[in-house]
Amino acid sequence: MPTRISRALLASAAAGMLAVLTAAPAQATEYSSALKVKGVQYDAPGPDSNRCSGGNTKDEFLTIKNYSRTATVNLKGYVVKDAAGNKFTFSASHKLEPGDYVKLRGGRGTDSDAGNVVYRQNCNFIWNNDKDTIYLIKSNGSRADVHSYTKRANDADGNGYINYHG
Repeated sequence: MPTRISRALLASAAAGMLAVLTAAPAQATEYSSALKVKGVQYDAPGPDSNRCSGGNTKDEFLTIKNYSRTATVNLKGYVVKDAAGNKFTFSASHKLEPGDYVKLRGGRGTDSDAGNVVYRQNCNFIWNNDKDTIYLIKSNGSRADVHSYTKRANDADGNGYINYHG
């Protein structure tokens, strides 16, 4: 029969484990993927203008990097989306060598493997300027990476850019 002290120790240990399990935020989950979100320019410099001609949606971008040391990863079929469900699907083959990256930009333009850029071909902004969640989904539908941000908590210098995964 457990003593009062052993019951108290068991209860304390259980409470500590529960606190550890509930303290981790959802975006802290580390997904087993070579591709991860390196950073996001969620607030394009200057006043927001989503006009296709003369607007600044091209200045809003998401950088995706291949953190593998050996594997080349094809982005074809990968999906980037936000909390509201706005999304972009990589429909063309775009291979990232180990250590390589691509900037997914808003606006219209010519995709370039050499220039490490893919355009969404859409002049609307995808990321909210105050807070949002970034989802990077593999072509098989599983999550590759997820990050939530708020301007106040994650952008100390206020430049509209947040760095993830170094």
